[in-house]
Amino acid sequence: MQTTSAYLLPQFKYVPYLPRVSFDSVEALVKGYLLPEKLHAMHDGLSPIHKDRLLRKPAYQSLLYGVRDVKDVLVLICGHGGRDQRCGIYGPLLRDEFEARLPEMGVDVLTGPVEIEEAPPNSLPITSANADAAASGGGWSSSARVGLISHIGGHKFAGNVIIYLPPHQKTGEGAPHPLAGHGIWYGRVEPKHVEGIVSETILKGNVISELFRGGIKQDGEILRL
Repeated sequence: MQTTSAYLLPQFKYVPYLPRVSFDSVEALVKGYLLPEKLHAMHDGLSPIHKDRLLRKPAYQSLLYGVRDVKDVLVLICGHGGRDQRCGIYGPLLRDEFEARLPEMGVDVLTGPVEIEEAPPNSLPITSANADAAASGGGWSSSARVGLISHIGGHKFAGNVIIYLPPHQKTGEGAPHPLAGHGIWYGRVEPKHVEGIVSETILKGNVISELFRGGIKQDGEILRL
């Protein structure tokens, strides 16, 4: 059975198994994780039935196998070259620079599949209640994943980099991380900036205002400087 996987951000969840031919898995993903917990006031005119259809149903979360908390720092770099070549050129250069600088500063770069406790049996239906209650233990996360992503807006701001720091992230000194559970979006990032981003943002929890384009907290609140 062919499957795909997905990161849910800023919820910091990883869904390891999404059968490509199963509508049930897509429905569980949308209703269990993607729909809002509360509707905007613009929906006040809808009937109670329609409102209910638009709200998240936590019970659906148990229908997706092996969902776990994200514990690695995620460095996502726009590598989209379809509109113009700026992100397409900068993206691979920045990826290589992050992959070189992170280990030098004590952060392991993971490149293989995300490890999970066990693979689901071939006969396991998507409606199984098996879900991984991932442990959320403390300690400094010394691992990161670096990857190119599609267009995230603003080619004139190339290179575009979004850094997601997991909720239980610690600083390089083991203290609570000021940006734990945040996504920080930087623009006009050049390879020469990467070492400073790793040192200041990933290890110390400082936002670099000169590069800052925006940010988001785990609950969806927009971060502003």
